[in-house]
Amino acid sequence: MDTLFPSMTEQAAYDGQPANLIELTNQAGMRVVLMDIGATWLSCVIPVGDEMREVLLGVNSMADFLRQGSYLGATVGRYANRIARGELMIDGLQYSLSTNQAGNTLHGGAVGFDRRRWQIRAQSVQSVTFQLLSEDGDQGFPGNLHVAVTYRLDEQGSVSIDYQATTDRATVVNLTNHAYFNLNGAEGGTQCLDHKLWIDAALYVPTNAVGIPLGELCPVEGTAFDFTQIKRVGEPILQGEQQITAKGYDHSYVFASDRDTTQPIAKLWSADEKVQLTVCTDKPGMQLYTGNWLAGTPNRHGAEYADYAGLALETQFLPDSPHHPQWPQPSCILRPDERYQYQTRYQFVCFAK
Repeated sequence: MDTLFPSMTEQAAYDGQPANLIELTNQAGMRVVLMDIGATWLSCVIPVGDEMREVLLGVNSMADFLRQGSYLGATVGRYANRIARGELMIDGLQYSLSTNQAGNTLHGGAVGFDRRRWQIRAQSVQSVTFQLLSEDGDQGFPGNLHVAVTYRLDEQGSVSIDYQATTDRATVVNLTNHAYFNLNGAEGGTQCLDHKLWIDAALYVPTNAVGIPLGELCPVEGTAFDFTQIKRVGEPILQGEQQITAKGYDHSYVFASDRDTTQPIAKLWSADEKVQLTVCTDKPGMQLYTGNWLAGTPNRHGAEYADYAGLALETQFLPDSPHHPQWPQPSCILRPDERYQYQTRYQFVCFAK
């Protein structure tokens, strides 16, 4: 593994020390590499016929990881996605959060969980658990938050991510993974726009020019956001003001509250139809991001990714949820007598052609 990522275990990360890498494998030859910096999903290589195919965007050096700002494969928090103006009110108390995008809080602020070193609590051939203490006041958020994230690889080609958190003061929590998928092969120079996609959601969240929700939840029917029937990602892209402003998809989908959470909420297919990714989750929503601003992000070959090089399927609470308690989802507020506990499963299936 060190020959694949030599500088990751040699060069200093954010805290001045090199990273620790963990490799998970199964009998089919699938290989998943995780890193303690950001509890990051660094690599996912799957057997496709006689080929071993890397399906995650990523980097090979710590220098490139430190200079990228695309959250490649990282666990993001304390609150994934956006909180408008960095303003948070809980039980009548006002908190000012770290702002890092257009005056808003994105993915937990300037020093989010993606920039932290997580402790490795447990590991085996097919699982690893990372833990982190986010102290009271971290990026402006209240409460000492204890977080654990467990990655598991199984013999069926599934990567499961379990999220748990507890707090000693009321706070908000919204954790997700920011992996970018390109099922054609992450380093092949293709776009995610030629993938086919299905999403089991009837509503989406319209946003303003900087990704803050406008407040309403709108039907996908009759819009470019409708993936209830399988279609190519690039087929409806840049149709309408919402997409033109975002330069593609960067929007959340709302899942039915009464759905069976063991059933898929999204499926993605490579252009050659040799790889299918199925997503299952008990989270209430998912951000679809088509890598609209990836240009300039370093890749594994000393060059850079282009826009639309990969897409993210980020399961989570809806963006800016603290300002929209009326939305049909569980409360994003975590209290001392509660446990934040969710799971997302990404299953890769390969078809011989």
